[in-house]
Amino acid sequence: MDNSKIAHHISENFNKELEDIRNKVLAMGGLVEEQIELAIKALTTGDMELAESVIKQDNDVDYFEMEIDAECTQIIALRQPAAFDLRLLLTVLRIINELERIGDLAERIAKMAIYLSSKEGKSDHYLELQHMAGLVKEMLNGALDSFARMSVDDITEITGSDAQVDYEYASIIRQLITQMMEDPRNITRSMDMLWTVRALERIGDHSRYICEHLIYMVKGEDVRHLTQAELEEKMKS
Repeated sequence: MDNSKIAHHISENFNKELEDIRNKVLAMGGLVEEQIELAIKALTTGDMELAESVIKQDNDVDYFEMEIDAECTQIIALRQPAAFDLRLLLTVLRIINELERIGDLAERIAKMAIYLSSKEGKSDHYLELQHMAGLVKEMLNGALDSFARMSVDDITEITGSDAQVDYEYASIIRQLITQMMEDPRNITRSMDMLWTVRALERIGDHSRYICEHLIYMVKGEDVRHLTQAELEEKMKS
């Protein structure tokens, strides 16, 4: 954390408290990234042990959220922070909420992996998901890196990737619809795949939301609901 940015406003103990919260957010983010990685691997390889580990990790993610939430609430109540300090804490509360939701989506993919494996066993039919999964993982990693550096210099590049995720999502949906039309026997599997692809698309959305929260933290501006073009223009000003 760039403590020099806030050192004029808070005590050294406050700095340490915020540093502890920062480290916990990054640890939570790292755990969620691992969940996504393992969930996709479980889906594409049929490895049920990986899928089960993702489901178990969700309890750890939930614990992180509750612990960080409690610490932020206590600091706000006792320290009564203002300006940047308050924005930082509010941003942390928003980010951990996004991370918890991403963790839930990874768990959903893991559960789908278990379900599909019980029906099909190991399959190579999920390769079309891997590129899309790579995109959303890069978005989340970039967002967490920006939080670690307390910088929004690369934010528009990260949020811009959401359009590519949406493109991949639409492309896969078209493929699934075509498969269902060509052979009704594909309908059940295609619908299962649709839920998985939707989960990945939502992970991309939540990664974008983290970026928007970071802009509020650093610049004090609420950029939610702006288009990508409007966001880029706002960041130039």
